[in-house]
Amino acid sequence: MHTIEAGFPASSPAEAASIKQIASEGLQALICGLSRSLKSDVDRCLDSNVDMIHIFIPTSEIQRTYTIRKSHSEVLEITGEIISYAKDHCREVMFSAMDATRTEPDKLIEVYQTAVNAGATVINVPDTVGIMPPSGMKDLISRIRQEVNCPIDVHCHNDFGLAVAGTISAVEAGASQVQVTVNGIGERAGNADLAQTTMILESIYGIDTGITTEKLVETSHIVSHHSGIPIPDIQPVVGDNAFAHESGIHSQGVLANSSTFEPGIMTPEMVGQRRRLKLGKHVGRHAIRQMLTEVKIEPDDDALDEIVKKVKQLSSQGKQVTDNDLYQIADSVMGTIGIDKAIMLSDITIITGNNAIPTASIRAEVCGSAKTFCSTGNGPIDAAMKTIMGIVPDKIVLKKFNIASISGGTDAIGNVTITVQDEHGRIFDASSSGGDVVLASAEALINAINLVHRANQ
Repeated sequence: MHTIEAGFPASSPAEAASIKQIASEGLQALICGLSRSLKSDVDRCLDSNVDMIHIFIPTSEIQRTYTIRKSHSEVLEITGEIISYAKDHCREVMFSAMDATRTEPDKLIEVYQTAVNAGATVINVPDTVGIMPPSGMKDLISRIRQEVNCPIDVHCHNDFGLAVAGTISAVEAGASQVQVTVNGIGERAGNADLAQTTMILESIYGIDTGITTEKLVETSHIVSHHSGIPIPDIQPVVGDNAFAHESGIHSQGVLANSSTFEPGIMTPEMVGQRRRLKLGKHVGRHAIRQMLTEVKIEPDDDALDEIVKKVKQLSSQGKQVTDNDLYQIADSVMGTIGIDKAIMLSDITIITGNNAIPTASIRAEVCGSAKTFCSTGNGPIDAAMKTIMGIVPDKIVLKKFNIASISGGTDAIGNVTITVQDEHGRIFDASSSGGDVVLASAEALINAINLVHRANQ
């Protein structure tokens, strides 16, 4: 059964309250509370109504000396007492030997045996500072499995980028549980990533994790939004570029058979992603022809060559080339006007201040009709975006919003890049630049909306 470690109740009353609320939600997972080797911590977990108590104690020499100032024999005594106490009050008790991978193996085995004899139902092996190579983790888990009769869980940190690899090696050696976090968020460089670990186990090893993999990307974006920690474009599985192809050779191959330059055993649909062709200095004719064909633009070979040339030139100047740029280039080369725009902005007014609720009002021509709309937001940009979305003729979802400074100083030119998704799951990029980032944001969103409208027509 899956387990959610909801937090550390003893850390604060607010944390304890949130854990108690999570425990009351009736989720299909065990709710676990973290506890030091103190009866008061165990009591706080019990007060939070958790299903499992996760107790830890430092076991390596450096940790014992500088964090708890206890000898190995004292750690054994404390472990036996606290696990026994917790087990008397809670059916599920996990025990962690903190800094296990830097603990002398014989002493580590002794601590785990003590915990199991006292009633621990799961033992956790933490690579607390992320120093254990995958081969070492496999050897360690193999030995523990031989000498300790208890299910084994692992908790790997990513200080050297080894967290996912170490976690998978532990599974190979017989670990039956693994600890992961969404987007790998955790102390220092983080922990083993949920999406990466899940898809390795599912796709490469054929292990049914019980995870709804189609929700991995959505979950990743939700956590990124609330944590304020962005997802790198090149993040495996969930990053924007995970299934994006720019190189001409790659794009040509993927258009013929997606497995040429993708794993095949993991498709974008499996994780809630979309396959994309990207524009850049390495883009090829096949990719650009495909992208233009999707919006009913059919250049002849000479025009296509000129469009490819201009896209590469623009990208070589250091600019991120968006879908909107491509269509404008195509219209210019082919001498066409393109399809009528869904929205033609007439006026936008934004009011903000330290004693005013940010408010935006807009006048625009929407599909040939005059429209006005007004909305408030958390700030001037949010108000502007919500106002524009209020008159959108096509159903779209704002997937990504990024502001970057092109020049320095308080009068810097800002470049706003926006990614939207239409109701068919198609992704579109658009951008705008200017000294006023609020207006640039509004223009970028309108450009993106017009792209969706053009594609739908």
